[in-house]
Amino acid sequence: MHFPKRSSLTLGCAALLVMAQASAQSAAVFATSSVPAFSAAAESSSLENSSADSAAEPAAAAAPSAGGGQQYGRRQSFQRKWAFVAGGGFNAPVGNDTPFITWGGNFTVGGGIRFSDWVSALLEYQFMDNKLPGALIAAASDANGGGITGGNSRINAITASPVINLSGRQRTGAYLVGGFGYYHKSTNFSAPEAVFDPFYGYYYANVTVASFTSNQWGANGGLGIYHRLGGGGRYGGAIESRPQFFAEARYTYIHTPPIFEPNGLGRTELIPVTLGVRF
Repeated sequence: MHFPKRSSLTLGCAALLVMAQASAQSAAVFATSSVPAFSAAAESSSLENSSADSAAEPAAAAAPSAGGGQQYGRRQSFQRKWAFVAGGGFNAPVGNDTPFITWGGNFTVGGGIRFSDWVSALLEYQFMDNKLPGALIAAASDANGGGITGGNSRINAITASPVINLSGRQRTGAYLVGGFGYYHKSTNFSAPEAVFDPFYGYYYANVTVASFTSNQWGANGGLGIYHRLGGGGRYGGAIESRPQFFAEARYTYIHTPPIFEPNGLGRTELIPVTLGVRF
């Protein structure tokens, strides 16, 4: 069959027109399906950026407090490393010392290193002031022709004292304490004498008329109880570094000269009972 040339040209144009329409529709469909995907991606990126910004804001707000946290940490480290103690109380004579010394008071202060929650070591100074028994004062008065009416015994001590905590980081607990070191003891007898004062004139006051001194080694040991202050629960808040009230009793022995030696009034035995604060 033979078609005229005009008919062939017409069919070719129609085919080109159909192909062009199909191509346009395909492009439109592609464009329509691509736009939501791009929008969703852009929205997701925006949400991620906003989340990152919101997470960065608290971090930026917390940044200024970093220095305060470091200072608190240094303070806690200092408190956990170093130990301090201060207190006072009374002394009771025991054993061989009862004829030569009676009740009195004491004061203690010291500091040292805390090796752990269980062990620490202190260097302590203790002062003990005790009265003399009436029988001893009377005997001294008779030996010196009368006139002696009073007396005291004073002890200054510097000791190295290990402390063993029996309760770890418990809020309330017990500990063992001991010490060994230098003791200076003076036993003094006094008598009333006339004293002149520019404002009050003459008056009578007790003046030391005889004294016996000795420098000796000594030791002590005993048991104490404590209660930590502050909150934080059993372990919270670093309670091992908080102040604590304590009460302790130590047997104290001083190797003073025996009674038959010069300046000797027998060995010294006391039980100081001390209340105070530890850090």
